[in-house]
Order: sequence, then C-alpha cells, then structure tokens
Amino acid sequence: MEPRRRTALALVPGPQGRPPGQRARASPTAPGFAGQCRQLTEARRDNEWLGSGNADVQQQALKDFAQAKNARFTSGFGEPTWRKKYRHEGFCVIGTDRVPEFATDGGPKLSAKTGRQVMGRSVVVHKLNRRWAQVKVPGCGWVRFRLTRPELPTAKTFRVTLRNGQWHVAFAVIPAPAEAPGTDEVIGIDRGVKITAALSDGRKLNCPQLTVKERAQVRKHQRRAARAPKGSEQKTAEYAKVARLKAREAGRRKDWCEKTSTMLARTYGLVRFEKLNIKNMTRSARGTAGQPGRQVKQKAGLNRAILAQGWGLLRQRTEHKAPGRVEDVPAPYTSLRCSACGWIDKNSRKSQAEFVCSSCGFTCNADTNAATNVAAGQGGIPPLCFPRSCKRTAGLRARHDCSPLSNR
Repeated sequence: MEPRRRTALALVPGPQGRPPGQRARASPTAPGFAGQCRQLTEARRDNEWLGSGNADVQQQALKDFAQAKNARFTSGFGEPTWRKKYRHEGFCVIGTDRVPEFATDGGPKLSAKTGRQVMGRSVVVHKLNRRWAQVKVPGCGWVRFRLTRPELPTAKTFRVTLRNGQWHVAFAVIPAPAEAPGTDEVIGIDRGVKITAALSDGRKLNCPQLTVKERAQVRKHQRRAARAPKGSEQKTAEYAKVARLKAREAGRRKDWCEKTSTMLARTYGLVRFEKLNIKNMTRSARGTAGQPGRQVKQKAGLNRAILAQGWGLLRQRTEHKAPGRVEDVPAPYTSLRCSACGWIDKNSRKSQAEFVCSSCGFTCNADTNAATNVAAGQGGIPPLCFPRSCKRTAGLRARHDCSPLSNR
C-alpha cells in the first residue's frame, strides 16, 4: 500500500496546473527591515495621517517586527501576533542625543569605513528632584515620570506603555549586580502557599496581596459585569475596575520580589532555592472530553494561590542580582527529612506548620525545617531506600544523613 500511495501523489499536478516534474517558480521574498523603511517613507508621503506621526517611533515598530520574525527561527518562538487594543498599547523611542561610544578597553570606538569615532544615541533625561525626572518624547515634548532608582538611566532607547489606565516608561538598561557581602553564609528558602518564603534562619516572608475589602470589591465588580448586557459599556467598565485591582496586586507582588531579592543578594553569600517546576504544578486538571479531570475547581484555586506568591519572579530576580551565587536543590523529601538527624518519615509532618521527628523527637516549624534542609543541600531521593513493594516501615534513612547538620 505504501508504494501505491506515493505513486498516486506523484501524478497529481501542481497547484498552478504545471505538469509533473516541473519546478515551481520562486516566489518573491518579503522585504526586510531596510525595505520596509523605504516603503514607510513612501507611505508617509502619500498618507497625511501616517506622515503626522514620528518617523523614529514608526521605524522602531518595524524593527520590533523584524526582531520578532528573526526570533521565530533563531530562538524557537512562534509566529508574531497582532497587537491587541487596550492590551498592547505603547511605543518605543530611540534617543535623540548623540554621545561618543567607547570600546571595552576604554579607547574610542572607531568606524571601520571612515576611521572616525562612532557617535551613539542616548536618551535625554533631566532630573528635577529626588523623586521626579523628565524625558523628552518625540511629538509630546518633556514628560515627567517618577524615579524608582537614585541614579538617572543612561540608555539608548526607552518604551512607553499604557497598562490599566496608567502610563509607564521603561529604559533599556541592564542594572549592575548587587555587591556580595563577602561572607560564606548560606541561606535556604522554602517556598509555599501559606508562607511565601521561609528562610533557614527562622524568618518567614509573605508576599502582599489584596486586602479583604479589595477582594470583596473584585467579586462585586465581577458580579456586575456578569449581569451586564453583552458588549455594553457597563460590562467593559466593570471589567476595567477588576483589571485595575488585579494590576494593583501584581504591582505589590513585583515590588515585594524586587525588595526581597535585593535583600537576599546583599546579605548572603549563597542563596539556595528548592527546585520547583512551577509550570507543571499550575497545570489545569480539567483533562479531556474522553477523560475528564476531577476536582477541577479546587485545582484551579490552588493554581491561582501558587501564582499569586511570585515564586518564579523571586527566583529569577535573585539570580539577576546575584549571578553565580544562586543554587537549586532538588525538592523531594525536603519537607519530610529531619534537619537534626536526617530521618525521613511522612508521619513526622504532623500538619502544615508542625514537624515532629518520629526518630529523635526533634520539633520545629515544618517550613523552617524544610528551609534548613535546602540550605544544607539535603534534597532529592535518598541513596538508600526500600522498594515500593516493601511494607516494613514508612521511615527511610539516608546513608550519609546520620549526623546533625550542625556537626557537618
């Protein structure tokens, strides 16, 4: 059957009715960034509305599109998608000031063609006071913005975005890593839902979320939006209010992650996290039409609770601020292992917050005990364990975990 199918396919004429064996005519390739810029110049000349906009901003949009097309083949990203109204509102601005560029060795950067020093772009930013500064936006003039860092940004480009009724400006600057404390102190972090980050030194850090009153407002606006007619202005307004409250929660979470990661990078020489696959942990449980899932709503609520803690952002920002000083420890058995004697028993975990070792009687907070194991690198499947068919005991003891952590 396989050779017959191949022969039938070979006899089918091409889509343009060409006979078999004749090659298709090469189709013209899409214009690149330079060709699109030339088309933009012609379009600005013919269209008055398009010509009234800033040419640099429009060229930056074409450059973003070209980078997205290249990333589809080089980085494995998918096809670029259209920007959606009210969701992707923004534009990129290239600096208008010219400044000399220098090489890595400190010498002037010279052009290969002319031999002159290369003049790069720079954003024009003026500091007004300790909290406010202003940046020059083409077509708008000087625009004030709130400073989040003590020093002024030295960038070549910046992006202006509109999210949930608030304007934001982001400068393309890679911040310098935080200075290491110069000590060999190791800290372990156990991440959870009840307690966002439990440190091995006993501290417990919680990510701020919406208050009880704000959560009640979210439910109220969601009910009103559900009762409003489809496509009405009332439904859009209610959903906008919900999005504004959700954005407030996201802003608090991001601010907490930034401050906590800075504290970890400046205080400890080595930061250890338990290795969690957050993408798999927050996967939906609805299943398929043939095999529907169970307890789908409960799993959806757990997923929202996990994502509201900012586990991934805390780990990512700590790695950015302390490169080379962040390690991952396998998560299995970190919550069931005794940090004093190394005994592993599921019965030692009495509750979410209580840990009592069934071997030595060591008592500790369960999250602090797990964080201590993470700090010592005691994670993963122990090297000595009983097979699954064995029903002798639930307690397991690793080969090299017979002494307390304080004596190692």
